[in-house]
Amino acid sequence: MDGAAAAGLAVSAATGPWLLEVENLRVSFATPRGSVRAVDGVSWRIKAGEVLALVGESGCGKSVSALAVLRLLADNARAEGRVIFDGRDLLQLPAAALPAIRGRDIAMIFQDPASALNPVLRIGFQVMEPLRIHLGMNAAAARARAIELLGRVGIPDAARRIDDYPHQLSGGMRQRVVIATAIACNPRLIIADEPTTALDVTLQAQILGLLRDLASEQGIALLLITHNLGIVARYADRVSVMYAARIAEEAPAAALFARPLHPYTAGLLRAVPRLDRPRGTRLETIEGVPPDLLALPSGCRFAPRCAWRIDACAQRLPDLEAVTPQRASACLRAAELDTSQPAVAVATAPSAAEPSGAPLLRVQGLSVHYRRGRGQPPLRAVSGMSFDIPRGRTLGLVGESGCGKTTVGRALLRLETAAAGSIVFDGAEVTQLSGAALRDYRRGAQVIFQDPYHALNPRMSLGAIIGEPLRVHGLVPDAAAARARVQELLLQVGLSPDMAARYPHQLSGGQRQRAGIARALALQPSFIVCDEPVSALDVSIQAQIVNLLEDLQQKLGLSYLFIAHDLAVVRHIADRVLVMYLGQVMEMADRDALYAQPLHPYTQLLLDAVPVPDPAVEARRAPPRIAGEALAVPAPGCVFQGRCPRATAECGEMVPPLREIKSGHYAACLKL
Repeated sequence: MDGAAAAGLAVSAATGPWLLEVENLRVSFATPRGSVRAVDGVSWRIKAGEVLALVGESGCGKSVSALAVLRLLADNARAEGRVIFDGRDLLQLPAAALPAIRGRDIAMIFQDPASALNPVLRIGFQVMEPLRIHLGMNAAAARARAIELLGRVGIPDAARRIDDYPHQLSGGMRQRVVIATAIACNPRLIIADEPTTALDVTLQAQILGLLRDLASEQGIALLLITHNLGIVARYADRVSVMYAARIAEEAPAAALFARPLHPYTAGLLRAVPRLDRPRGTRLETIEGVPPDLLALPSGCRFAPRCAWRIDACAQRLPDLEAVTPQRASACLRAAELDTSQPAVAVATAPSAAEPSGAPLLRVQGLSVHYRRGRGQPPLRAVSGMSFDIPRGRTLGLVGESGCGKTTVGRALLRLETAAAGSIVFDGAEVTQLSGAALRDYRRGAQVIFQDPYHALNPRMSLGAIIGEPLRVHGLVPDAAAARARVQELLLQVGLSPDMAARYPHQLSGGQRQRAGIARALALQPSFIVCDEPVSALDVSIQAQIVNLLEDLQQKLGLSYLFIAHDLAVVRHIADRVLVMYLGQVMEMADRDALYAQPLHPYTQLLLDAVPVPDPAVEARRAPPRIAGEALAVPAPGCVFQGRCPRATAECGEMVPPLREIKSGHYAACLKL
């Protein structure tokens, strides 16, 4: 065992007994470019009833470590080291012995429930399957147990919903089905790999609260893989931070957040926007990108991005060493960080001046409806929305999945047809445009999509992707001018001009999102719909993209509709915030007023559910007040009444109008 592995185990040794012990794990992948060591000497332990969080940027080796535990790696992978579970080394077991462990003793919850569930099988069959395979239950007993499990994870009317197919459930309910399947056989260890990345903050709170309760009530060990540090602060007991295939730091959660002992951990914590602190002028970032695992530096792998580096950092790869009995850090200056850390001054952002003149975009009474089955009323995705977006300003649009946020953005771009209402852009009525006029409008209104990988054509180079709209709209006279403009756009979004020759798969997630922004800027728009542009990014990359969008807005005078479910990010970038629920506006106000004193119960619920990346703060907060999920077809009256703590009989009789409760602060609630 090397020094790093020994130190990692020594830090935890005093608190056993251990259910799972990973010792000096190394995983390499054979590729045409050479052998990629995705996990390089990693050690960690977890005991029954404990929540261990494994955090770090994408590509650091978190998921590969978890997959190695269950021996679910690809054929080109090779794993070395020891994975001791219940006294047996899982890496040495014959393949025939593994199915009895997977699903029975160790269960895994994957990031995407839509991919984890078979779309052609009913959810009941999928929950019953492990019960019949591992526990030998007959069909009737397995069905009864499946109904019990679905009810336990919060599926309403489980006896009826058990025969539904996955597509008939919301994203949150699908993830609950995955959890029900994972806990069906009472496993001793659950590995949750980014289980809530694509979910709203309220669903995150429900699902992670359920997993934590299971861990404490049934003594289940929970390995939580995530890059959301707020979630770690709220739910984890201990934390292991990974960087470039190695453990950078290991500590109890409270100690790590109070005083990180590795510059990488400190950088991650500073990059997170927080609702419990004044809004800064800019988000802090960790500049640069992680190293290429095929060309690793000889010294510290974080040194090229580290403000605390010294000459010795470039000469020796630091081992994970104990700093205190329960803490370890792979930093040559960890002892100094333990006693003295650089203070970070966060300047409070000045209040923005009131906009003057006519707004760039004015929306009045916008409604979008979708047809459903024969004889059924239309689905009212958006109902009577009205708002303005001034020139050079940002409107934040927040709400749970399915509330209509993206539909609003698509309607503004004329990608959806409005059933009613008016959209006036720079004096022109957008809903009436056609032909050349519509084409000109789409030059001025662009979009940045949530998933940059699927938004960029994988068969085209960046130069071709960004240059295509320039040629289509005749904005460049020849190929040479197009190349020059593409290089200018790449520089504008912080990419090297030589990246024009690269393809999307050759870029990191943050670089792909920057390329998507360059593509949106190509036609020199004045308005951009930003549809969840940072939700899939690591916290450090997220901060870079948010800062870039703000810089471009100041330089080019852009207006944004910023759609997101991360309320902390919206608070940082938006000037005014609109809260949606089931197609309707619940509340709308200037950013500072809405976050300081939310008026609508739904806004209060959303803010209560946002975790703060500080265990000390989380310990003082009341548990989030979560009450069910949105109904696909709401009852008459207020659409929020079924989840509202203030609801009365009156709320079921009329739809509350959006009223100005205070100057510039609107809310749709009969009790205000």
